[in-house]
Amino acid sequence: MKYLFFALTLFTASCSAQTVSLETVAQCRVTSNCPNFTYIKDSSNSLDKYAGTWKGNYNGKTYEFNFIKKLNLGEDIKKDKLIGRMKVTDSNGNIIYNTFNETDDTKTKFRGDNFQPDLKAYMMDFVGNSEFACGEQGIVYLRIKPETPNKMSILMLQDADITWGECPPSYQPTIPYKTSISLTRQ
Repeated sequence: MKYLFFALTLFTASCSAQTVSLETVAQCRVTSNCPNFTYIKDSSNSLDKYAGTWKGNYNGKTYEFNFIKKLNLGEDIKKDKLIGRMKVTDSNGNIIYNTFNETDDTKTKFRGDNFQPDLKAYMMDFVGNSEFACGEQGIVYLRIKPETPNKMSILMLQDADITWGECPPSYQPTIPYKTSISLTRQ
């Protein structure tokens, strides 16, 4: 009986040691001193403040985002993350981009990564309409200041330096690069 109790205790301890928080991984990436893990968990519910629908305007366009917190995603390493959906309309109400009705999360091409090491912004990978033809791929930074929990700013930094094919002269990225857009919780 002692051996069974010891084995169960050891098994429980080894399983719990494989789960780490989003914050731990964000901060240990800098030092490359991360513990071994199989699950990156939002144990402090830090993603909850980003979840929901957010709306803002920039340069005559309306940007509407919906972020959904998903748990335990992935194959070898499981992770809690946000999945994004976005709708962009012009000043006449014409839809320029819309993934709100997409039921397959992988087809939105807007998925969470983790927090910055200082934990002030959550980073998401985004691939827009043009995919690689115009290099519309990058990291979108979501930031909510503690004093304004219903206001969020987003900023996209382009990640794809290489373009394949011709990009039209009138091309504009779905989310403007290096431009902060202010959003309000809906």
